[in-house]
Amino acid sequence: MTHADSPVLFSYALTGPRAGQQLHGEDIVTCLEEETLGWVHLDAEHPEADDWIIRHMPYLDDTVPQALTQPWTRSRAARIGNGALAILRGVNLNEGKDPEDMVAIRIWAEAERIVTMSRQRVRSLEDIAESITRGEGPTGTGEFLAVLAERLNARMEPLISELDTETDALETQVIGDPDQTLRHRIVAMRLQVIELRRHAAPQREALLRLELDDYAFMDDNDRRHIHEAREKLTRLVENLDEMKDSLAVLREELSGHLSDRLNRHMYILSILSAIFLPLGFLTGLLGINVGGMPGADDPSAFWYVVGGLVVVVLLQLLVLRRARWL
Repeated sequence: MTHADSPVLFSYALTGPRAGQQLHGEDIVTCLEEETLGWVHLDAEHPEADDWIIRHMPYLDDTVPQALTQPWTRSRAARIGNGALAILRGVNLNEGKDPEDMVAIRIWAEAERIVTMSRQRVRSLEDIAESITRGEGPTGTGEFLAVLAERLNARMEPLISELDTETDALETQVIGDPDQTLRHRIVAMRLQVIELRRHAAPQREALLRLELDDYAFMDDNDRRHIHEAREKLTRLVENLDEMKDSLAVLREELSGHLSDRLNRHMYILSILSAIFLPLGFLTGLLGINVGGMPGADDPSAFWYVVGGLVVVVLLQLLVLRRARWL
């Protein structure tokens, strides 16, 4: 692991007499300069990361250190000389982070050396490091890239599968008895899906470039594995597209359902208002304190008024019924 004064998180020799061994100190620089394949992973947040690359790897093209250390990136792949510059992304599984806020992995790959950088912990790279320690890791640059692509997909697939399951559950709730909380859940999920797709779709194109470019360090078997990883990622992107459309339809359906419920309540209130408005007018008219009110001295007048109001209600109901308002 890294020391406080070094940006190196870990480094391994992948071929040669020290294959499978973790490297430290000057052994890292020596291995990267030799004909054998070495891999070093750097902490991009470390203040000395830029200087470490420039100081220990002066033979790189000037554009490589700049591309590896720039703060804002998007998934892509490009050939520079005999090497490949690639930026891939993996789901963010770090504590307190949103999975869809994917972590960028900056990669420089040649036949003799692999340099990776990230600003946060990347579980897929740690998986590869553990496999190297067990003696089961990649032994070539092309194989390393293929394994990394597969591990990134493997971390992404459960998250997308979970979102797919939750989307299906939301469909049942929206069709059944929806409430206002569903609106916030749908919006939050839709933003999550959009963020995932924003990073996954360009990564698919980056894998295509790695597959098609003619690199000396990549054989047909490596290209086949990258192809399979790209096909799997394509399926995941298609699932995200489907979920995005489904969530948009669910949001419209929920809005329509809630609007219908509101309209139904307003309709009932309108009917009640139409019934009680004439009754309120009549009772208000009879309640004025002026002389000459009919029936003021008749003990039975109250019941006559009540009976008249009942008749008015029945006539209103009949009119509303014929008008098909009820």
